[in-house]
Amino acid sequence: MTATSQQPVLRTDYQRSVAEYWNRERDPVNLRLGDIDGLYHHHYGIGDYDPAVLEEPADRRDEAIINEMHRLETAQADFLLKHLGRVLPSDHLLDAGSGRGGTSVMAHKYFGCEVDGVTISQTQVEFANEQARKLGVGDHVRYHFRNMLDTGFQTSSMRGIWTNETTMYVDLFELFGEFSRLLEHGGRYVCITGCSNDVTGMRSKAVSRIDEHYTCNIHPRSYYFKALAANDLVPIEVVDLTAQTIPYWELRAKSSVATGIEDPFLTAYREGSFHYLLIAADRV
Repeated sequence: MTATSQQPVLRTDYQRSVAEYWNRERDPVNLRLGDIDGLYHHHYGIGDYDPAVLEEPADRRDEAIINEMHRLETAQADFLLKHLGRVLPSDHLLDAGSGRGGTSVMAHKYFGCEVDGVTISQTQVEFANEQARKLGVGDHVRYHFRNMLDTGFQTSSMRGIWTNETTMYVDLFELFGEFSRLLEHGGRYVCITGCSNDVTGMRSKAVSRIDEHYTCNIHPRSYYFKALAANDLVPIEVVDLTAQTIPYWELRAKSSVATGIEDPFLTAYREGSFHYLLIAADRV
């Protein structure tokens, strides 16, 4: 399924710094939630949380919050996968910026097809492949140390591609050019991302704090649609998930795995300077 790439996986000092960040990352907010069922996510949740978790006895309260956060994160991944449209067991999907791989496993179980994930973190690749083996899907779900700007997969080899909170690390025109090459005619790309609100002007202080925390570069909302249009990717659905993700952040702020970035997220969402969007686009 692959065509050998001539470029190194890590091309720039910035990419090397991002890879090093994720190679060293051991954040409990990612690990403790994944320990629940073996699905390790590197994204956020959607939907209302059950307020009963906050009324649990002190010795069980944090565990209940962790379980509820994981449920919301898995609900977000499920929502993304449902927007990939009709996928057959004979099809091939790509998880671009796959992290520790939880959504790839879900995709295989959901559609029964082959799934490949790519990430520039070698640590994540090793972890995700071992986890896929433990979950019994290693023959169908594979993770690779590759750059999502230059994956090495064959042209028109993918029925669907998704990115889940990873696009803020790359140039969108270059990224969507690669996705347009990979997707078969009529294939579907689905993105869930945070993006700054062009209407409010320059990025807010809260959005800048998020950038600094994650060593990323959050793109304006309009930039996504310009880059999609330039690469023969036509949006078929856009869903504003901002209101649906606020409860997740409110709950996370009350948990033992809070990192301090919760307040900037909540401020940015509530003031309207930051949006949480799902974009589904077809390759034409």
